[in-house]
Amino acid sequence: MRRLLIVYNPRSSRFVDVEKEVLSKARELKGFIIGKYEVEPTDVDKNAAKFAKLLKDGDLVLSAGGDATGIIASNGILKSGKDATLAVLPYGNFNDLARTLGTMSTDKLFKIIETWTGDTHKGDPGTCGFGGKCVAGPVQRLYPLEIYVDGKFFRYASCYMTIGMTAEVCEIFDEPKFRKKMQKGSKSSWRSYLALSKWYFKNRHKKVFIPPFTINGKPAEKKASDYCALSGKSMCRVMKGGDDYLKPKIFRSMNRKLTSFPRLFVLMVKAIFVRTPGEETTGDKLEFLKPATVELQAEGEYRVFKNIKTIEIKKGDKCLKVIHG
Repeated sequence: MRRLLIVYNPRSSRFVDVEKEVLSKARELKGFIIGKYEVEPTDVDKNAAKFAKLLKDGDLVLSAGGDATGIIASNGILKSGKDATLAVLPYGNFNDLARTLGTMSTDKLFKIIETWTGDTHKGDPGTCGFGGKCVAGPVQRLYPLEIYVDGKFFRYASCYMTIGMTAEVCEIFDEPKFRKKMQKGSKSSWRSYLALSKWYFKNRHKKVFIPPFTINGKPAEKKASDYCALSGKSMCRVMKGGDDYLKPKIFRSMNRKLTSFPRLFVLMVKAIFVRTPGEETTGDKLEFLKPATVELQAEGEYRVFKNIKTIEIKKGDKCLKVIHG
């Protein structure tokens, strides 16, 4: 029997839509065992570890939520070691993972799901799960960023990760007052951009966001406030990336002093209308001159690390099978 596991957050601002448009339609699917994983109010990494224990070879996982829900689903699959495939529906704020995979309608995705066989073909994801009928897709390989802190694995990031000011600003999304103001639809994104702008002008000169560090043995940009690694098609919805997520080994990265508004403005213009600046790399190792306290975030989900010496970002041959629109 085919298994469809749906990952969602019952406390999200758009759960009513998920219930109506995803969970209700899933109940109508014939020939499927429907499993549901409700995101627990802990953190994404604990949720991913718990979800990983539920997976079996041949599972189809559907993330119905924002990027945090996508992190739980994708990290759960990768940590499980099972031959499962991920599909994503955008019910969050920025939805960078859904945009990277080619945002599709719920109806279109469920038509694809109806043809799912549950077969596993580890050597050829182009045919996987569709009984050999899908030579050109829609299943593709996504190669995630792998993040290590002091040599210990931290998290997979399908689209991007940042360190410094752009990681610390993510804290505003967890503030109760802000979460209550979140609304459905596109207005929620503009509300987020407004909150980010207010935080930036209030806090940009209050502290050193990244203590002095080197990248691959070379000094970082003078007074750099941020490091960014980008692999997916977008970051925070408006910043353009590329197709590095489909490639092993390679991604783009940069380090910049973004506490300077003119420099941030120039970067944002390039990122929105052309492509987010950065240099191609096969891996970056950040080494702090002294044990440091920094914030690191992947697709909006952050963590504070204290007294650390190194952060390493790389991509290996490990891939995630995804339904690509």
